[in-house]
Amino acid sequence: QVQLQESGPGLVKPSQTLSLTCTVSGGSITTSYDAWSWIRQPPGKGPEWMGVIAYDGSTYYSPSLKSRTSISRDTSKNLFSLQLRSVTPEDTAVYYCVRVSDWYGTYEYDYWGQGTQVTVSS
Repeated sequence: QVQLQESGPGLVKPSQTLSLTCTVSGGSITTSYDAWSWIRQPPGKGPEWMGVIAYDGSTYYSPSLKSRTSISRDTSKNLFSLQLRSVTPEDTAVYYCVRVSDWYGTYEYDYWGQGTQVTVSS
């Protein structure tokens, strides 16, 4: 059973960088054809896909967030990370890390972390 756990600060000041980590257990982030994604949900809005890092290290980002977003990984620790630069209060959301199976095929979002609330406020 794959498990994902988000961690990071719950409060970030405007203009700073939001940094979150997702630790994966029960599966490897280098398993062929899997990918590892970040999705967020602002209060009162639907989920927003932010980006993904595939098993081979390739990254893909939402066009609307691409200029501010970086996703990286540490294969020795089996974790992947999100950095979102120059945050504003509009970046306040619950952030989820998600496994995507068969990324280059059917891309099923099958395992989710519990989510972590991040608030951007001074």
